[in-house]
Amino acid sequence: MEETKKFHERIALEGVNPILPNELRLDALNILAHTAFPTTRTEAWKYTRTTKISNSTFAFNTSQAIQSVEEYKIEGLQGSVIVFVNGFFNAALSDIQAEEGVTIRPLSTVGAEWLKENVNQKLQVEGEVFNALNNYYTTDGIAIEIGKKINAANSIQIIAISTGLNTLTSTRNVIISHENSAAHITFNYVGNQSDTNFTNTITEIYVKDNASLTIDKIQNEGVNDYHISSEIITQHKDSRFTLFTGTFSGAIVRNNVFVHVEGENAETNLYGTYLLNGKQVVDNHTTVDHKVPNCYSNELYKGVLNDQSTGVFNGKVFVRQDAQKINAFQSNANVLLSDNATMNSKPELEIYADDVKCSHGSTTGQIDEEAIYYLRARGISEKSAKNLMINGFIGDVTEKIKSEAVSTKISDLVSEKLGYTF
Repeated sequence: MEETKKFHERIALEGVNPILPNELRLDALNILAHTAFPTTRTEAWKYTRTTKISNSTFAFNTSQAIQSVEEYKIEGLQGSVIVFVNGFFNAALSDIQAEEGVTIRPLSTVGAEWLKENVNQKLQVEGEVFNALNNYYTTDGIAIEIGKKINAANSIQIIAISTGLNTLTSTRNVIISHENSAAHITFNYVGNQSDTNFTNTITEIYVKDNASLTIDKIQNEGVNDYHISSEIITQHKDSRFTLFTGTFSGAIVRNNVFVHVEGENAETNLYGTYLLNGKQVVDNHTTVDHKVPNCYSNELYKGVLNDQSTGVFNGKVFVRQDAQKINAFQSNANVLLSDNATMNSKPELEIYADDVKCSHGSTTGQIDEEAIYYLRARGISEKSAKNLMINGFIGDVTEKIKSEAVSTKISDLVSEKLGYTF
């Protein structure tokens, strides 16, 4: 607890106005007073050390000295572009396009009543230091509502830029897909001359009856940056939700995904890929909680690890006692390119119903040397052969991306990562 207190005291709020309701912030302050940073003795953080974060000193950086975001836009993706720099909305770089039934606003502009109704509804804060820090320090974020019976014609693209040294970014996003709606949203986290920065972001998502929502998230911040990201999803009857997470850069990256399946005939798809090198640590923790019958969930995560990097996958599926006729599938596969790379994989099923179809599996191994030899025998260089094998391996995940523009962007990032670091 003393470590948490010192970390909290080192963060200055001069010139910064946190936006969440005072009661949430006071509650967060009380939680921080008696909650320690997780250690390797904390089961959920067993393989991910947070001491580099807790021992650092971070500050808010209100600088908006970014002249253009063209290099960060996903080419071919039509629709609104919303830009945040160090956690603060940048109106000059953003382009919020009007579309009937679609409301896009900075969270700082929505008003106290809207915040009380839609923020912190399913978020676990007690005992969770990073969630409590976000509740206390949030400076802005995006609020998106897709109206009833609205099939959004265009995508919504959020670009979150981290700049400077030891910068703290604390954002909260809220996405509501109302009944019978459909939408596609991308989050693109990037670094611009950033070094040892810390992004702590939470996105609360509500997918109402018969709504369909697809979110693609790209994490490509600075190689020395820290990133803690949490998505809290509530699904209602007949809803469909898909989340793809692609992680390419960052010293420590933790992705928490918690899906509350509260309506029958809901479909949940969670996909992820991560390419690691150096001493990178990427930790994907997912939970799908099936509370009602007749639902489907599918998880597929694949990683490639080189050098002294560390990967973690912990996927948990709950099937409650009354949640009969659940189909739930979970798979994690990894390739280690170095004897010093480490993968910790723990898919879990916790089932209290008896009429279900559930499976989980995990594999970790090395690249197929016979296949490499076969390709080299046909005139392909060793590096190109390995890259072909890696692309084929993660292709099972990337082919799930429905947006052609995002798929192309991911392919470019994979090629860039393989070309320079593998």
